[in-house]
Amino acid sequence: MSTPLRTFVRTTLDLKDITLHPWGHEPAGPERLDDLVAAAADPTIALWNPLATADHEAARTWLEAREDGWDRGAGAAFAALDTTDGTLLGTVNLRWTDRADGQAMIGYWFLPQARGRGLATRATRAVTTWGFRTAEARRIEIAHATGNDASCRVAQRCGYLPEGTLRQSHLFGDGRHHDEHLHARLATDPEPLP
Repeated sequence: MSTPLRTFVRTTLDLKDITLHPWGHEPAGPERLDDLVAAAADPTIALWNPLATADHEAARTWLEAREDGWDRGAGAAFAALDTTDGTLLGTVNLRWTDRADGQAMIGYWFLPQARGRGLATRATRAVTTWGFRTAEARRIEIAHATGNDASCRVAQRCGYLPEGTLRQSHLFGDGRHHDEHLHARLATDPEPLP
């Protein structure tokens, strides 16, 4: 008898002032495509989380890949939207790295107007908890460039313990391979304090 494959099922997470909505064809109107083009041009996002969304066509292709991840249950990409006006604030993405073993990786980026407000921390915590509870993730990792201090703070505030440095492990937007810090949480770890 085989074990059912762990899967991410589309859902919307309501954090009161932020809604985490599954990326895909919805919400994907022209203004959302503009948001993705603007995100790709932001210097911080371009360095640490380069997006292949330089124009509307590329943004649609990016959205189709997120939609496909949801369709296959292999990726859970959420648009972080302001609940008052639907403005895009950022994204949180959870994806399997070893689905059979319950290992996943989480990443995030937020636009300049959303930074410094604790939104990345709250959204990442919510998606982490959701991944453990609904998809039976056993372990979730965060890897970020050692120079990305803001991402390190998010990882720490979300209860992801530091596990080491991955040397020259990822090619970033500046065309260089950077060392990355590896953080992880286990499903059995206690929830971090607010």
